[in-house]
Amino acid sequence: MEAFSATEAAHRAASDQEQVAWVDENDQPLGGVSRAELRERRLIGRGTYILLFNTAGKLCVHRRTMSKALYPGYWDVAAGGMVLEGEDYRLSAERELAEELGIVDAELVEHAHFLYDAPESRLWCMAYSAVSDAPLVLQPEEVLEARFISVEQALEETHRLLYCPDSLAALERYLAARS
Repeated sequence: MEAFSATEAAHRAASDQEQVAWVDENDQPLGGVSRAELRERRLIGRGTYILLFNTAGKLCVHRRTMSKALYPGYWDVAAGGMVLEGEDYRLSAERELAEELGIVDAELVEHAHFLYDAPESRLWCMAYSAVSDAPLVLQPEEVLEARFISVEQALEETHRLLYCPDSLAALERYLAARS
């Protein structure tokens, strides 16, 4: 396993203390809790997933840093993250897309609202897509590298590379809605 820098460690500690949205099984708000408490108590939070395409139809995939609490070093088919306390899904998606990949002012298209319930994460999720040819500006604390590939190539890579399962669930719903 790769070690992470002091900067990444500080980012993770700060991230674990962020107050995120806490919701019930029906996605009704219950308040806010720290990201760490949400994981430790297996509470349900809210998450956003933004599938970023370029105008050639290629999907942006990126590799997460080793300092991430969930899925460190995994490839990811979507930008996104936890919805903060008091934030709605769309605002969270806009913020995450700008923070992680440096994409602002891209039109977000909503595709799916679903519950992701796995041993490591319980989230009500909102999946969006966006199209942009703007240059990527990667957030170094969260993203190691990024590239645009076909959706088919991304799906093929899941058989030999580690990809985030929650983002793949968002991609599956996006593809199902389009067919």
